[in-house]
Amino acid sequence: MARKRVVKHDGSTSAASKVQESTKVQKEARPSRRWLKRGVLAIVVVLFLVPFLQTKLPELIQHLVYSHRIRVPFFVDLSRPADLSLNHTINMYLTSEEGISLGVWHTVPDRQRKEAQGKDLAWYQNTLRDGSPVFIYLHGNTGTRAATHRVGVAKVLSALGYHVLVPDYRGFGDSTGEPTEAGLTTDALYLYDWVKARSGSSLVIIWGHSLGTGVGTNTAVKLSERGEHVDGVMLEGSFNSALQQIPVHPFSWYYWKFPGVGYFFPEPWAENKFVFPTEENLKKMRCPILFLHAEDDHIEIAQQLHEVAVSAQNAERVKLVSFDGSLGYLHNGLYRDSHLPDIIKTFVLSL
Repeated sequence: MARKRVVKHDGSTSAASKVQESTKVQKEARPSRRWLKRGVLAIVVVLFLVPFLQTKLPELIQHLVYSHRIRVPFFVDLSRPADLSLNHTINMYLTSEEGISLGVWHTVPDRQRKEAQGKDLAWYQNTLRDGSPVFIYLHGNTGTRAATHRVGVAKVLSALGYHVLVPDYRGFGDSTGEPTEAGLTTDALYLYDWVKARSGSSLVIIWGHSLGTGVGTNTAVKLSERGEHVDGVMLEGSFNSALQQIPVHPFSWYYWKFPGVGYFFPEPWAENKFVFPTEENLKKMRCPILFLHAEDDHIEIAQQLHEVAVSAQNAERVKLVSFDGSLGYLHNGLYRDSHLPDIIKTFVLSL
């Protein structure tokens, strides 16, 4: 007769089973807790971080586009232009609108270099009526009026017997405020009016470089809307925002690379913060225009803009001078060209 084997379960075996079951429950609970934490974090991001970035990201992009925080050259005292061999230059501050102070250099013709030593602001202002042409040089983005190529332009113009006024827009250099397209245009228009009020019948010419070509054409159109026409406009290294979406708006990749992000972070240029419609401006301008452009600096842009301007006026009033690419001038080096003084002089004499 077979015996039944009786297996006794002691307390230790039962306890081990309970521990295993408890461990299994804890392991199953951990993923759910982890997802709960992630969910809470996502809510915090949506409720707090996104609204913060909605406010700050366009501002950050704006700073990077204008690059006005990059104040090169470093360790230069902008109130002392003589340190850069501009010892016939005075530094002054003008108020373009309430709360906005613009740092501006006024360099007199080189023939007045000796006489200018130790003179005050009143003397410099009075010289604007001496009949010499007056240039307002509107520089590009990044850096200050002390940049090497900007100082170089001032020296070239002074050597030709012209006055030169070089401002730092709001937010640039030692000027106060923050840059916007409307603000930069207001600054340039104010300086133009300031010069016209003190220069009598002298020619006043706007020279815009890079970003300054957009500011310059904006200013010329504003003047024409007032029934005034600037005596002449020079556009060096011009850009066309209608054709150069990526260079002009360097963060536009952010919006097309991540579909839907524009819903949370509207494109800064959608609010007209930096459009600079140079092509449209050229269609409205009715003043002599001289384009200066290096062939190794996207010459096709200047050629296209030149055609637009000629169509709006005629080939006699609109000229394009290009510089051989082998010279390596790129975007900032035209001031070094030995033929530039004669090119400028010819343009001025045609006005």
